[in-house]
Amino acid sequence: MTNERILAIAMEQSAIDLACAADDFLKNENVTVISKADPRARKYLQLPFECNLVSYGGNVVASTSAETAETVSEYISTYPPYCCFETPNMNVLSEKIAPHGLSICFMAEYFLPDVRMMQILPCNYEVRILKKDEFEPLYLPQWQNALCKKRKEYDMLAIGAYDGTKLIGLAGCSADCETMWQIGIDVLPEYRRQGIAMALTSRIAAETFERGKVPFYCAAWSNIKSVRNAIACGFVPSWTELTAKKKSEVDKLNGK
Repeated sequence: MTNERILAIAMEQSAIDLACAADDFLKNENVTVISKADPRARKYLQLPFECNLVSYGGNVVASTSAETAETVSEYISTYPPYCCFETPNMNVLSEKIAPHGLSICFMAEYFLPDVRMMQILPCNYEVRILKKDEFEPLYLPQWQNALCKKRKEYDMLAIGAYDGTKLIGLAGCSADCETMWQIGIDVLPEYRRQGIAMALTSRIAAETFERGKVPFYCAAWSNIKSVRNAIACGFVPSWTELTAKKKSEVDKLNGK
């Protein structure tokens, strides 16, 4: 699979998620579309969106409700694409959507594999591919990035690192959509800084490719350790995403 095809697959999926056309991400001008639910969308997305911005670098595509379309369209037309995802400009968006009962909720950077840089990295511990029937006892807090208890049915692949019989690191892939599997990684605190995360991430990415799926990786911009892990494993920054939700939902996530 080529890098060009990998990027095309990602854009095709983003187009499904946002209810736009894949080539909208390649236009010179920004695009605003009305969001709608689609069974092919990534499983964890709550559709339709009130306000969701995506950029692959050249422009911004906004997927909105009919009520917020004008407000969000005005915002993305005011600033360069990358500025729409950062402060101080993001504060403007926050003020504009507040009357709609919305607040900025999620921001993330997404990474795709560069096939020219992908390689399986070594591990000083035993690495083992786990079968799906071995996942059940692993739905524990220490493995919550690798496996998702709320969406067990989408967990497709897991690879563990073992110190003797002790599981010390776990990488998992979830079938978030038909063509792409998302990688999650956890390593026990006392075993970090030994290259375990890189070894497991690079191995599970290769195994995902062998199954005909595109592996992708998500990290917050501030999660430097996670970003470094992605880059070390041959992943490159590919798109950014910002999502606003009802303020009540954001408050709930903040424990209010």
